[in-house]
Amino acid sequence: GTNTSTTYTVQKLRTMSKAEGDAHKAYVLANPPLYSDRYHSDPPSGPPTCRNNSLAGPLWPELPSGATPPTATHTHNTHAHPMDVLSPHSKGNGFFKSKDYPQAIEWYSKAIEAWDQDHTYFSNRSASYAGLGEWENAREDGASCIKIKKDFIKGYFRKATAQEALNELKGASDTIIQGLAVEPRNKDLLAMKTRIDGLARREKSELLQQRASACEAAGDLAGAFKALESARAVEAENTTLQAKFEQVKAQYERSEKARRSGLSNFEKKKEAGDDKYKSGMFEEAISLYSQCIDSAPDRGNPTAIKALSNRSACYKQISNFDGTIEDCTSVLEFEPDNVKALVRRAQAFEAVERYKLALQDVKYVISMGINVAGMQNYKLCNQMNGRLARVVEQQKAGNY
Repeated sequence: GTNTSTTYTVQKLRTMSKAEGDAHKAYVLANPPLYSDRYHSDPPSGPPTCRNNSLAGPLWPELPSGATPPTATHTHNTHAHPMDVLSPHSKGNGFFKSKDYPQAIEWYSKAIEAWDQDHTYFSNRSASYAGLGEWENAREDGASCIKIKKDFIKGYFRKATAQEALNELKGASDTIIQGLAVEPRNKDLLAMKTRIDGLARREKSELLQQRASACEAAGDLAGAFKALESARAVEAENTTLQAKFEQVKAQYERSEKARRSGLSNFEKKKEAGDDKYKSGMFEEAISLYSQCIDSAPDRGNPTAIKALSNRSACYKQISNFDGTIEDCTSVLEFEPDNVKALVRRAQAFEAVERYKLALQDVKYVISMGINVAGMQNYKLCNQMNGRLARVVEQQKAGNY
């Protein structure tokens, strides 16, 4: 069969009978030098390109009138293995079905080299890498699959499966959420999300239990109690954890009772204020903190400074921003680098539209660096810095 310059349209190919289609496919496969051997059930949008861009010949040759298509045998080897006449992708599928993953990867890679815009090639190679436990490669091919075809759900499943195997639980969760945005009721992704969320909770719980054990060994019962309380919140069904929590709770309560019995009256007022604050009873907490501050030996007393800081937090909760600013300023007189007081005062300044003063506090916290300020405060101040700087510039220009 001599190659011609005419082509079958997609519509004509779709209307062929099965026998005609098989004959046509055999003809194309028997003439590999000019044409890309891309055959699959889900072709990408747009025409595939020839292997050699210098060739203007058609991808789909039309048979000459009355010609009989040749059989699908290799033109250079009449004793070739039957798989030799298949496309690289089809060969990869054959090896994948027989679980010969290295060979499958080799042939899928050849298919990708010939045409790297087919999501199914990357999806199948990802599955082959998964079969070998090569999860990094499986993850990357899953990501490539999604990049090419964002609505191909299996791509999200491939990538998330690899991320789960790599214990990248946060990444796997994010991938699943992206997939569910495309197909919210996909059963496979929903089932995987349930499993991943459970694994993430268990991992977080284990880290908190390890912290509790370290605190307990160091004699810090308060730290151990708080860590176990947090662990129980994320893994309530863990009976072993619950038993450990009850044991440490009893020890902590006995220790707290003994500690509080040795406190002075003004220190007990501060502790009582803390209890009210934790219960969300801010007005009552303010009253108790005020009693502590007023009865303290001097305003620089460490307990009095803590009471001032906590009272400023209560004022902020009830939107008494002037009270917040006053108490934070008092704290900063004794502790100029108190990050909590600086951030809280900056937020209060912004709330009462004193933007320049708010910006000064924010810039000072940022100048401390992330290690001193802490990740959360540093990020918050960077966000505030951008917002406040714009407002200050608008004020200077008379546009605010």
